[in-house]
Amino acid sequence: MTQHLAAPSTGTSDDAAGHRTGWWQDAVIYQVYPRSFADGNGDGMGDLAGVRGRLPYLKQLGVDAVWLSPFYASPQADAGYDVADYRAIDPMFGSLLDADALIRDAHELGLRIIVDLVPNHSSDQHEWFKRALTEGPGSALRDRYHFRAGKGADGELPPNDWESIFGGPAWTRTANPDGTPGEWYLHLFAPEQPDFNWEHPAVADEFRSILRFWLDMGVDGFRVDVAHGLVKAEGLPDLGTHDQLKLLGNDVMPFFDQDGVHEIYRSWRTILDEYPGDRIAVAEAWTPTVERTANYVRHDEMHQAFNFQYLATAWDAAALREVIDSSLDAMRPVGAPTTWVLSNHDVTRHATRFANPAGLGTQIRTPGDRELGLRRARAASLLMLALPGSAYVYQGEELGLPDVTDLPDEARQDPSFFRAEGQDGFRDGCRVPIPWTREGSSYGFGAGGSWLPQPTGWGELSVEAQTGAAGSTLELYRAAIAARRAHPGLGAGADVRWLDVPEGLLAFARPGFVCTVNTTGAPVRIPVQGTVLLSSAPVEADGDTVELPADTTVWWTV
Repeated sequence: MTQHLAAPSTGTSDDAAGHRTGWWQDAVIYQVYPRSFADGNGDGMGDLAGVRGRLPYLKQLGVDAVWLSPFYASPQADAGYDVADYRAIDPMFGSLLDADALIRDAHELGLRIIVDLVPNHSSDQHEWFKRALTEGPGSALRDRYHFRAGKGADGELPPNDWESIFGGPAWTRTANPDGTPGEWYLHLFAPEQPDFNWEHPAVADEFRSILRFWLDMGVDGFRVDVAHGLVKAEGLPDLGTHDQLKLLGNDVMPFFDQDGVHEIYRSWRTILDEYPGDRIAVAEAWTPTVERTANYVRHDEMHQAFNFQYLATAWDAAALREVIDSSLDAMRPVGAPTTWVLSNHDVTRHATRFANPAGLGTQIRTPGDRELGLRRARAASLLMLALPGSAYVYQGEELGLPDVTDLPDEARQDPSFFRAEGQDGFRDGCRVPIPWTREGSSYGFGAGGSWLPQPTGWGELSVEAQTGAAGSTLELYRAAIAARRAHPGLGAGADVRWLDVPEGLLAFARPGFVCTVNTTGAPVRIPVQGTVLLSSAPVEADGDTVELPADTTVWWTV
């Protein structure tokens, strides 16, 4: 392939696309899960051609950038997060020419492209790993992964007590070339996803090369999968406990959030800074505190990190205020923008989470009260878009899509669904292909059906059904993103000024702007804050006061 196929935007305030310097400081970034966004060739599976054809929709929605989940060559043991070749496109998604065309078209529309990078592990079909198995113990390629002799008289026990995030031990035993039982290898996720050994210089060299390959293709940044997992504690020590999943997010683990990861990201930052146009890196880093998350976005490391503490917060005014304050406080010293996210491809959509009682976690199996969930989801979306920093939108949330909680077992493809004692395994519910039209075998997703079954009535939530419909969730998102871009008090920043309101409400001011939120199940009367700019439900002022409906957010200009 010819390098620099798609010229990246310069990132200055004067470029043709109208981008600002530091565009990522206040960007609205839209996550595309390629297999479920749009199917360009009619085989029932979304692809890059499908995404390319729908770019004008994303331009009209008003987002700044598009983040694409993995499309690399892969056996698809974990929906593409098991990468066999980081420089090739899986045929199910297209080719490098399709990727080039997508990047070019996006740039012509003023959209930026962020691609997923999976550096913690490869596929077991990666050439390095296949050769390591074939060559047997002593192969130099085994040092690029974590191969170890087992414990016990005959090495029949795993090297340590670490557990896979997907369930069961984090180790799988290999067979030697002569068929005898061999060494074990580490996989924090599925057995088909062996962890790289980032202490080996060849691993670091390879990923610096991969970064340059995609930057030369014109991508504007990388979302770094399992950014907290690359470095393991020296000696791979036992954790000394079972049910380790319950500890995730509460403690620094010997395999997660080790301080050594930061040297890796400092080396990556020097590469990103060589390229024009503000190329960025975004950390998917599950850490015990937002303060530890801030370590990933120091001035010489990544640009952004996902705010999972915010995603996991219940629809409760006091809890939301606490996490907003702690998030802003943590990012302020490192000068990084706070990010806000409500849904993604790994958690139950927030329209369903908020339809259920609080405290059930981020993977929920029951539909709950659909009307309540949608009302809260709309209000939560306006709150998120009013906060200072950058916001992430997961495909279909702008349509108010719920999770599909009643998928038949035989249709599910989440690998953790088939493993005991792991994650709940119900991520397929948020991955059902989105509806574009009212009618059709897959509601406009593609001519050949849908790889996951779509619910009856999906078409009434489609882009076609909601476009131009007063009060629709799609039109609410379009209006909110446009207002956020136009209003000088919205977007980038590091602070909010809290206003006094009754219990169960939130109110904060930004320059020329006030946001009021009612998280209670009943209307509350408050003083008029200015002129209504936008609201998630109808509001009507009565003199100097206004009744704020239950589960409603209102934007005011002042």
